[in-house]
Order: sequence, then structure tokens, then C-alpha cells
Amino acid sequence: MTTIQIFDPALCCSSGVCGADTDQQLITFAADVDWLQQHGGQIERFNLAQQPMAFVENAAVKAFLEHSGQEGLPLVLVDGAVVLTGRYPRRAELSRWTGISQFDIAAKPADGCCGGSKCC
Repeated sequence: MTTIQIFDPALCCSSGVCGADTDQQLITFAADVDWLQQHGGQIERFNLAQQPMAFVENAAVKAFLEHSGQEGLPLVLVDGAVVLTGRYPRRAELSRWTGISQFDIAAKPADGCCGGSKCC
């Protein structure tokens, strides 16, 4: 299974969705993370302010910070490879990296069947 790791800049809380002046990008990304997890996707987030050792212990992240500084965050790794820097991924990118189709999920009823149409 594909694992996505997000290395966030220093945020006030684990998702960044807190405080009075919340960034809309963080709200959208938090919803996309929740969507991915609900559909079986593996995603981890690391906050520079709360988990600095995760940044130091990962060679790719440490090298990135040495060259780009924390201004280049967020950093996104997929199965250990750097795939995106400087912005949060969109739902379509998360879908592509994990193989979870956002369209198949949206079209399928919550009970997993098509209301008696024998599609199950």
C-alpha cells in the first residue's frame, strides 16, 4: 500500500486548522486527508513545531531543509520519494498517488450497492 507523508511547516496544531485566522488551503487539505483516510489511504502528517525529530531523522527531509529551508514546506513524500514541495496536494493528486478513485467513490452509494439493481 502507498504511504504518503506530509511534512508541514510549524503550525499551531497538528492540522493547522485552529485559531481565529485559519488558512483556507489548510481547511481544504484537512478535508482531503480525512477523505483519503476514510477510503483506506495511508497518510501521515508531521508538524515542524510539534515533531521536529521526524524532520531530522528522515534523510530526504533533512536534505530538503538544508537546501530549501523551512520556507519550502510543506514537503510531500510518497513511499519515501519527494513528489511535491511548497504547497499541499490536491485531492486529485492524492487519488492518483494512492490509486483511490475519487470518482468511483463518489458514484457508489454508501451501502456499497445500487439499491437492489443486483450490481453487488
